[in-house]
Amino acid sequence: MIKKYKKQTKKQSEEIVKILIDEYKDAKCGLDYTTPFSLVVALILAAQCTDKRVNEVTPIFFEKYKTIEDVKNASFDEVVDIIKPCGFYSNKAKSIIESARIVCEDFNGIVPDTMKDLTKLCGIGRKSANIILQECFGKIEGIAVDTHVTRITRKIGFSNGKTQFEIESDLLKLFDKKYWGKINHMMVLHGRAICIANRPQCDKCPVSHLCKKND
Repeated sequence: MIKKYKKQTKKQSEEIVKILIDEYKDAKCGLDYTTPFSLVVALILAAQCTDKRVNEVTPIFFEKYKTIEDVKNASFDEVVDIIKPCGFYSNKAKSIIESARIVCEDFNGIVPDTMKDLTKLCGIGRKSANIILQECFGKIEGIAVDTHVTRITRKIGFSNGKTQFEIESDLLKLFDKKYWGKINHMMVLHGRAICIANRPQCDKCPVSHLCKKND
């Protein structure tokens, strides 16, 4: 059962986000990429894997497969051999090859730039699509809700949503759009540095005095 925390007011929420944005001024996407499709591949590999490991694997992958067409025609077993360090390699290999096929056959080899079309790619859900839209196309249509955002928004009192979709809906209502593009990157860094799962360092947290976990 998901523990419910008291909800923050809109004013308190904005105060918290301003503090965290100031704390993590250099927050940015932790995945290395050079093209929209390289980010698609990185996001597929990043499921239940660290950004560090993904960033070690993607250069090797794209050294072998230089174009989307190359990936579309890639050998499943060879892709598995390269991405195996990222875990769940069978499903991820299938998703990468299938996504390349969809981009080639349905979008003329160009990664689409809409939420509707991006989520047609295999292994790309709304969270990943939000990141691709923001990073590659300068479009901020929502907030990418990953495990860090899910955990922190519940503890801090932004949302008691049961799903990523419910949490994103709460955040979009709670915050002005000017904050949407910063929330994921900032919370990922906060989740790694201080609000760590099962061992949060509340004594070092710049918003502990406002966090509903501590009420």
